[in-house]
Amino acid sequence: MIFLTRISISILLLFNLASMAFGQSKTVLIAYYSKDGHTAKMAQSVYKGASEVEGVEVLIKPIDSVSTELLLNADAIILGSPVYNANVAPEMQAFINSWPFENEPLKDKLGAAFVTSGGTSAGEELVQLNILHSMMIFGMLVAGGPEWTQPFGASSFSSEAPFDNEEYESLYLQKGEKLGKRIAELVLKID
Repeated sequence: MIFLTRISISILLLFNLASMAFGQSKTVLIAYYSKDGHTAKMAQSVYKGASEVEGVEVLIKPIDSVSTELLLNADAIILGSPVYNANVAPEMQAFINSWPFENEPLKDKLGAAFVTSGGTSAGEELVQLNILHSMMIFGMLVAGGPEWTQPFGASSFSSEAPFDNEEYESLYLQKGEKLGKRIAELVLKID
């Protein structure tokens, strides 16, 4: 009888330790739409930065692969869109519009944004803010990048000289990494 009790206690302790470890794990979902590959490349950099943070599971998916269940189970959602005439890509807006609204299932989840644009002053900050505003409608908590140079998230430019070269691309991808890392660190602070 004493032997069984010790085994039972050991099993309970293991179960509690596993539950505690599982309960502390947070999920960051990076969901993006990319037509020409620029936004997908930025999404990879955001993923890289978020993956550096221990205790966080990071998922990266194009929006057409994101189920409602996956969205609802994420603790943080980072959205990426190309800039279309100073607007969110229609596919991204349709994705956001499909989110469940009743009973506020996304309330208090952490949100962030990144965008890719052909050039500067083409609406990249407007699109970042539109994404963040949409998240706020769902009751989400939103965050920008870690520095004043990226207050609304991360962005990149692909077609306008002199910003269309490898040196600038590296800088943009670093900003994506910093955004991903910041959101992963922040999500661990939210209970």
